[in-house]
Amino acid sequence: MPGMVVFGRRWGIASDDLVLPGAFELLVRVLWWIGTIILYTYHKGRYDCNGGGVLHTYLVGLLVVLALIILSLCATVYVSAQGTITNTGPRRSIPALVYLRAILYLPELVWACLGAVWVSDDSQGCDPATVGAVIAAVVASWIILLFTALGVVFVFDPLGDPRPQTAGLEPLGVRDLESNGGTQFFSTARSLAVKVWESRLRLLCCCLPLDESNQAAFSSIAKLVSGFFSDTDLVPSDIAAGLALLHQEQDKMEQSRDPDVVFSHSPSSPVVRDLESEIEKAAHCMQFAAAAYGWPLYVYSNPLTGACKLAGDCCRNRTSDYGIVGGDHLGCHFSSILLSTGLQYRDFIHVSFHNQIYEIPFFVALDHKREAVLVAVRGTLSLKDVLTDLSAECENLPIDGVTGACYAHKGICQAAAYIHKKLLNDGILNQAFSIAPEYKLVITGHSLGAGTAALLAILLRNSYPTLQCYSFSPPGGLLSKALADYSKDFVISVVLGKDLVSRLSIPNMEDLKRRILKIVSNCNKPKYRILLHGCWYEVIGGDPDDCPTEMESRRQEELSQPLLGEESLMIRHSSSYQSLASDESPTHTVTHLPLFLPGRILHITEDGPSRRSCFSQVRYRAEWSNETAFHSILISPRMLSDHMPDAVLRALHSLTKDKPFFLCPSSSGTQHSTV
Repeated sequence: MPGMVVFGRRWGIASDDLVLPGAFELLVRVLWWIGTIILYTYHKGRYDCNGGGVLHTYLVGLLVVLALIILSLCATVYVSAQGTITNTGPRRSIPALVYLRAILYLPELVWACLGAVWVSDDSQGCDPATVGAVIAAVVASWIILLFTALGVVFVFDPLGDPRPQTAGLEPLGVRDLESNGGTQFFSTARSLAVKVWESRLRLLCCCLPLDESNQAAFSSIAKLVSGFFSDTDLVPSDIAAGLALLHQEQDKMEQSRDPDVVFSHSPSSPVVRDLESEIEKAAHCMQFAAAAYGWPLYVYSNPLTGACKLAGDCCRNRTSDYGIVGGDHLGCHFSSILLSTGLQYRDFIHVSFHNQIYEIPFFVALDHKREAVLVAVRGTLSLKDVLTDLSAECENLPIDGVTGACYAHKGICQAAAYIHKKLLNDGILNQAFSIAPEYKLVITGHSLGAGTAALLAILLRNSYPTLQCYSFSPPGGLLSKALADYSKDFVISVVLGKDLVSRLSIPNMEDLKRRILKIVSNCNKPKYRILLHGCWYEVIGGDPDDCPTEMESRRQEELSQPLLGEESLMIRHSSSYQSLASDESPTHTVTHLPLFLPGRILHITEDGPSRRSCFSQVRYRAEWSNETAFHSILISPRMLSDHMPDAVLRALHSLTKDKPFFLCPSSSGTQHSTV
């Protein structure tokens, strides 16, 4: 931090990011130089073959070029390792070393061409070992040049043109954003950033048609993503270092926290009976939520037998018989749903695998075991689903009988509206209840499907007052407070462990950005040591890093000072910057509407130490939680694996098999019932 400025533009790499790649290249170059010395000493300057003079010149020149490269790499690695993330002063000579290293690529390119010419034209009659060594040197040169070119493309920042320097800087080193010039500059920069991200999304989604719906989604997502880190000068390695430090800081806080006091409680307690009943219902519904993913999850969950079980049914065409709509020409999805749920063909009312942005697959079936008409909505499984997830702006969702602000996640709201229209306008629910009028309506889903199921339940609540919804690992940024409270009577959200998605919302991401800025700006260790210790801690374990995490009486304005002649930590005022001094800073303003998880929240965690053997048996505990417990993103190696549907299903099945009952009081003094 900040991004390194060389060749007249800013790059997506900082001056302290050259330690590890430089050290690796240095090791390769030293071994290469030693091998060349051995080859030159072996021949003692005499070459009894055609082109011996050219070979002699090539080896001598290669030794000189490698020696210069080794010296430049030593200097680069040493200088890049100095200072800290925000203290770039000791690394002010890095741009000059980068220019020197770039110049040395020219003689290396020339010598690689010379070696290739000698091998192809003048190597006849020479020692085969010598020819092989020269070929290896030439290939190594071209590989390094290729990877260097790929690295340049990787760290290229399309928005890296030099920023125009305004004449008058404030005493604190922050540009005067109230001036017309500053305002116009940032407006232009934001517009350019949006265009760049739109271009990236179009390239990523080149297989999708550019209709009005897709184009609107691209624009919405581009505005969201481009504006997230626009007020900072962070590079990806800074974010990685901050996440590593945050994980260790959170682990230190967990270790220092007093253990929960557990009280024995009778299984006949009404609270425990309610929790046990909901866990059993959730475990049953999760089978349908997982089945909605079709054959990919079935094969993943049954790696040895899944493909063989599906092979016999995949090519049977039952589309016309069971109302399957699009996306399952071979019938593999439907066959896996049958195997996962144990239902018969006649139990399905409607199965749709149609998938577009804001239009996700779902199925409607008769669950005779629970006497329910069950609607299961698929989670994220395609690029179109990802675009639906990322359309995270708020959209009004007025509901009769609900007072207060009613809004929800735009993409998921539109997906729920699509299924709601299909269920009612196409008469799907009417058909189901004409077959089983005494059954109740149950809606379920996982991830994107969980959020869609919760919003669909809200839309259908007035028409079906007895409906229930089981939402597994729903997105954290889903509902307004009014809708979240309204849904508590009929929606159960199940969250496993430190699931990232259930804590993911724009305000939570802003909070994460603020914490990253705070911790990296206050850490007194170089970045390479943070990253190495972070990798060791994640893989092996050990003690958390002892970097300070509080501001330690540092003034907020010190962070806005130019970093020893380079850019400042923050390139413009933002809510994240304003809150660096204190989490409760009065200048901290909320720029995004708060969103919450739906319904009552059933939180499942692993019982026991956070680190365990891969082969040890996992024991789970479940407790009723509240939305405030998910207002902060927890950094953990399991933050993604805890979101996977098979992990949630495994945890629920474990809870239904092992039923010790006890109560765990919450930190706020209210009691959570725990299984």
